[in-house]
Amino acid sequence: MRARLDRIEVTPRQFELLAYAGLAALTLIVFTGAAVRLSGSGLGCPDWPRCYGHVYPPLQTHALIEFSNRVVSGLVGVVVVVVALAAWRRRPFRRDLALLALTLPLGVVAQAVLGGYTVEEKLAPGFVMAHFGLSMVILIGAAALAWRARPRSGAEPAAADPVTAWSVRALGPLAAITIFAGTAATGAGPHSGGAVGQHLKRLDFDGADTLNWTIHAHGAIAFALGIAAVVVWVLAERRQADAQVRRALSWLCCLIAFQGVVGAVQYETHLPSELVWVHVVAASLCWLCVLWAIAACGRPAPLRARKRAQIRASIIARNP
Repeated sequence: MRARLDRIEVTPRQFELLAYAGLAALTLIVFTGAAVRLSGSGLGCPDWPRCYGHVYPPLQTHALIEFSNRVVSGLVGVVVVVVALAAWRRRPFRRDLALLALTLPLGVVAQAVLGGYTVEEKLAPGFVMAHFGLSMVILIGAAALAWRARPRSGAEPAAADPVTAWSVRALGPLAAITIFAGTAATGAGPHSGGAVGQHLKRLDFDGADTLNWTIHAHGAIAFALGIAAVVVWVLAERRQADAQVRRALSWLCCLIAFQGVVGAVQYETHLPSELVWVHVVAASLCWLCVLWAIAACGRPAPLRARKRAQIRASIIARNP
């Protein structure tokens, strides 16, 4: 068996496709997990890893939804394990890709353990928030792997303009804070993840006004992210940043604008679960756009390299 595995070789193009498959699978599980929560099926199976003490769920809607998500999680686990194994069989072998690929199955295992504790703690808001936050952290590794798995062209790309690069990087922490604030708003809202009649803990640090406070705080932070994204987009356009960077920022600005509309509508319509799910999906896509832009920026050019490039450009301009 081992000799047979040793004969398997993965080409750079094949591994690139597998890396993107891993990223897609890990993004999909965020969407299905949100659907479980917003359908009130978070405790459809009140124990873990079994469902009502059995390896199969009873014929109940919430139990079937929750158990189906667990099955999807298992399939995602298989995908990321395949990606991790393929990284070690990639030829030529790259250590950076192999180490990045290992973070994916480790992240899925961590999610499974945290998910078990979340069920055991009856969907306590802190555990649910951590569960979503860990998903966003895992997407960092998956996005980095997919980006770095692209076959390198012969020449090294030009170093990024430092002003643009650091401006794009600054969007990362702000986007993370926005997502955290969004999970807090959901944790204080009506979508606890449980079915009707199940009394679960909600965030209530400000009493009855907790939901209103978290929604407005999340809205203010999201508005700041939108303004920052537009400013960075304008900066990138003026400084003629890499086309990938500008494309990612354009998508980010459009998604944030869409998020603003969805957020306003769901607030006025008293947070219907369908719109909240759309909001979660768009938030995850915003996060991927931020990661895309950061990856495309690369490392800022060192000061000496920038000066050499300027001198070289001036010499070429004088002696065409």
